[in-house]
Amino acid sequence: MTAVVIVIHLMLAISMILIVLVQQSEGGGLGIGGGSGGGMGGFMTGRATANLLTRATGIIAAAFMATSLLLAILADQGRSSRSSIIDRPVGEPTNQQPVKSLPSLPSLPKSPAN
Repeated sequence: MTAVVIVIHLMLAISMILIVLVQQSEGGGLGIGGGSGGGMGGFMTGRATANLLTRATGIIAAAFMATSLLLAILADQGRSSRSSIIDRPVGEPTNQQPVKSLPSLPSLPKSPAN
């Protein structure tokens, strides 16, 4: 299930990048498919193209957010512990093993003072 959602998420990310690059910015940008009577042969006006691309960007962005949330939920289901460290009262012991102290290093012999 997770692999399928990741593949869909990746396709949405790539398509969102491409749609944003295709859109004509105020400064010109790539402008593919933009302009009245441009490369599309008058198929869509500049305003209609911008409106379509804006809607497509919004839909893909919403789907991208949905898959992001779904991936986060799926990742959370794999965790065994459901409690947070913030939920426990101060001083309550944890389930973790205490860290063992490192062995002390042997002391070096003192050098005579000059």
